[in-house]
Amino acid sequence: MGRRPVTVRLARWSAEHPWRAIALWAVFVAVCFVGGNAAGLNEATNSDQAIGEAGRASLIVDAGDFADPAVDNVLITSTGGALDQAAAKAAADDAAARLWPAVLRPALRAPVATLVISVGLLLALAAPALGMKLKFPGMEDLPRTTPAMQAYDRLTAAFPSAGTNHVVAVRAPADQADRVHAALTDLSARAAGDPLFAPAEADGPKIEVSADRRVTVLDVPTPYASRDDRSVQSLEKLRGDLVPAELRGIPGIEYAVGGGVADSEDYAQHVRDKLPLVMGFVLVLTFLVMAFTFRSVVIAASSIALNLLSAGAAYGLLVLVFQGEWAQGLLGFTSMGAIVSWLPLFLFVVLFGLSMDYHVFVVSRIREGVRSGLANRDAVSYGITSSAGVVTSAAIVMVGVFSIFATLSTIDMKQLGIGLAAAILLDATIIRGVVLPALMTMLGDANWWAPRFLRPTPAPAPTDPPPPSPEPRPIPSPPPRPARPLTPPILHCRWRQSRLNLACRPPKVQDRGMQDRGVRGGCGVRGAGRDQGRGQASREASRVRSLRIDAKP
Repeated sequence: MGRRPVTVRLARWSAEHPWRAIALWAVFVAVCFVGGNAAGLNEATNSDQAIGEAGRASLIVDAGDFADPAVDNVLITSTGGALDQAAAKAAADDAAARLWPAVLRPALRAPVATLVISVGLLLALAAPALGMKLKFPGMEDLPRTTPAMQAYDRLTAAFPSAGTNHVVAVRAPADQADRVHAALTDLSARAAGDPLFAPAEADGPKIEVSADRRVTVLDVPTPYASRDDRSVQSLEKLRGDLVPAELRGIPGIEYAVGGGVADSEDYAQHVRDKLPLVMGFVLVLTFLVMAFTFRSVVIAASSIALNLLSAGAAYGLLVLVFQGEWAQGLLGFTSMGAIVSWLPLFLFVVLFGLSMDYHVFVVSRIREGVRSGLANRDAVSYGITSSAGVVTSAAIVMVGVFSIFATLSTIDMKQLGIGLAAAILLDATIIRGVVLPALMTMLGDANWWAPRFLRPTPAPAPTDPPPPSPEPRPIPSPPPRPARPLTPPILHCRWRQSRLNLACRPPKVQDRGMQDRGVRGGCGVRGAGRDQGRGQASREASRVRSLRIDAKP
């Protein structure tokens, strides 16, 4: 068997050493926490968040260091007759304070037809996303049931200039301040005569000059809501015609047009420019990781295609629900005719991460079936059904959590909740239960194709064991020597003439074992007694010089 992937080896080690794994994870979290605190934080400034010309306008206004106290607008009207100005002023002063087998059956029996029908339906659902409009929600998108917003509506109707304003910010040398002020006065007069802008106030245009006379700001009101197309047209006319015509020719001048409408349009354009780059980076990185993990280009490419299809269907459903008006009463919102500007990018990143989690889990089960020897169709069925419980349970939990956002009154939270809930529901059912099994059943063994350099190194084939070498013949040991017969020791006896007996001494014992066992020698002469004559003993001694006698124990 080839070498297992790093993730498998890590998982096996963690399972075999659970306490060590938990301890290492705790140490890792502690190190990250301490390291993050030691590194510190860099807070984003206004310049970091300045996007487009609206961002440049806000930076110019910030450079003027204008006083910007918190102000509440209070609308006081009479219930009938003329308004008592004194009473109104006094009041104003006071107010200032288990279905998977049945689902899989058509995908396994007729994969091509199932794939064509399901993909066609998802593409039809994704088609409205091509007409997606992006805008920031404005004051008019807040729920009108609150007293604050009801007062805002009446205030805007009575004083149109108090509604949506464009901000013209100009930075120039201090000696050009009078010239800039005159140009902005002319600009306000020209805008007041255009139906795209609100009529001029009785007290003249609202122009502010900084203390150093280098920054001048003009508010140009428009009677339309910030999400109205006519507000966008007025912004384009200011930027493209009115402002350049009035301020052109002043030396050292820098200007920009900002405001709520400009913020929404510039950020939407920023998202359109950057979204393809973010999506491309995520898709390329996902392709590389999937190809390396599963050792298959086809699995990686199909993963990308299925997740794009899921994201596109979610975008299309979002446009159908919130850019139209048919679901307003059903879901309790007022359509703004667009999608919140930051939502598409956020939705794509979150949805792609969650759907890839499901996808890797399901495909891993299918690969297990293939490696265990199942046919492709059986392996697909095994992978989907064995993982259906976990996938479905997780999807139900997430759909329930995201649906809570849909109950909120603000339009951005409602779009976020419905978009994520619908996307997860589509991905866990249609994509994983119909499209994926149909596609993998149709591709068959081609699912696991990969170029040569990406294929896993096959384990060496087992070879026949070599024939056993002949056992070496034992070298015959020489036959044991026969034990030498135990010969009694020879005692050398000498005759002592002073007495009739023999004095004997033990010789060198031939068998050392006898000496070790305590064999001692002794001697005697038979037939030699005290009564025998000395002559006989003398003759015996002269004739016998040494005697071989038996040892006595």
